[in-house]
Amino acid sequence: MTIDRKTDTRERLLLGSIVVKAGLARADRAFLLGGLIELARLGPDSPEHQRLRKAGEEAFGAEPPAAPSPIGEATE
Repeated sequence: MTIDRKTDTRERLLLGSIVVKAGLARADRAFLLGGLIELARLGPDSPEHQRLRKAGEEAFGAEPPAAPSPIGEATE
Protein backbone atom coordinates (compact mmCIF):
# COMPACT_ATOMS: atom_id res chain seq x y z
CA MET A 1 0.00 0.00 0.00
CA THR A 2 1.42 3.37 -0.97
CA ILE A 3 1.77 6.28 1.43
CA ASP A 4 -1.04 8.14 -0.36
CA ARG A 5 -3.41 5.19 -0.02
CA LYS A 6 -2.51 4.74 3.64
CA THR A 7 -3.11 8.43 4.28
CA ASP A 8 -6.41 8.33 2.43
CA THR A 9 -7.54 5.24 4.33
CA ARG A 10 -6.58 6.78 7.67
CA GLU A 11 -8.46 9.99 6.84
CA ARG A 12 -11.58 8.04 5.89
CA LEU A 13 -11.46 6.04 9.11
CA LEU A 14 -11.09 9.21 11.18
CA LEU A 15 -14.02 10.85 9.41
CA GLY A 16 -16.12 7.71 9.79
CA SER A 17 -15.37 7.60 13.51
CA ILE A 18 -16.67 11.17 13.82
CA VAL A 19 -19.94 10.11 12.18
CA VAL A 20 -20.21 7.23 14.65
CA LYS A 21 -19.37 9.48 17.63
CA ALA A 22 -22.14 11.86 16.55
CA GLY A 23 -24.62 8.97 16.63
CA LEU A 24 -25.21 9.09 12.88
CA ALA A 25 -23.81 5.72 11.82
CA ARG A 26 -27.24 4.56 10.64
CA ALA A 27 -28.34 7.88 9.17
CA ASP A 28 -29.31 8.16 5.52
CA ARG A 29 -26.23 8.96 3.41
CA ALA A 30 -28.03 11.67 1.43
CA PHE A 31 -29.04 13.32 4.72
CA LEU A 32 -25.43 13.27 5.93
CA LEU A 33 -24.07 14.65 2.68
CA GLY A 34 -26.71 17.38 2.59
CA GLY A 35 -25.83 18.39 6.13
CA LEU A 36 -22.13 18.48 5.34
CA ILE A 37 -22.76 20.59 2.25
CA GLU A 38 -24.72 23.06 4.37
CA LEU A 39 -21.92 23.13 6.95
CA ALA A 40 -19.35 23.79 4.23
CA ARG A 41 -21.25 26.96 3.34
CA LEU A 42 -20.78 28.45 6.81
CA GLY A 43 -18.04 31.02 7.09
CA PRO A 44 -15.48 30.31 9.83
CA ASP A 45 -16.34 33.62 11.52
CA SER A 46 -20.10 33.05 11.51
CA PRO A 47 -21.83 32.62 14.87
CA GLU A 48 -23.27 29.27 13.71
CA HIS A 49 -19.81 27.95 12.81
CA GLN A 50 -18.46 29.02 16.18
CA ARG A 51 -21.44 27.47 18.02
CA LEU A 52 -21.05 24.16 16.20
CA ARG A 53 -17.29 24.11 16.72
CA LYS A 54 -17.78 24.62 20.46
CA ALA A 55 -20.31 21.76 20.54
CA GLY A 56 -17.81 19.53 18.74
CA GLU A 57 -14.99 20.45 21.09
CA GLU A 58 -17.22 19.62 24.05
CA ALA A 59 -18.18 16.29 22.48
CA PHE A 60 -14.53 15.36 22.08
CA GLY A 61 -14.10 16.29 25.73
CA ALA A 62 -11.05 14.87 27.38
CA GLU A 63 -10.03 12.72 24.42
CA PRO A 64 -6.37 13.15 23.56
CA PRO A 65 -6.01 15.23 20.41
CA ALA A 66 -5.49 13.23 17.25
CA ALA A 67 -2.30 13.65 15.30
CA PRO A 68 -2.72 16.29 12.62
CA SER A 69 -3.77 14.94 9.27
CA PRO A 70 -1.16 15.27 6.54
CA ILE A 71 -3.95 15.81 4.02
CA GLY A 72 -4.06 19.41 2.94
CA GLU A 73 -0.81 20.32 4.64
CA ALA A 74 1.96 21.91 2.67
CA THR A 75 4.95 19.72 2.02
CA GLU A 76 8.48 20.97 2.15
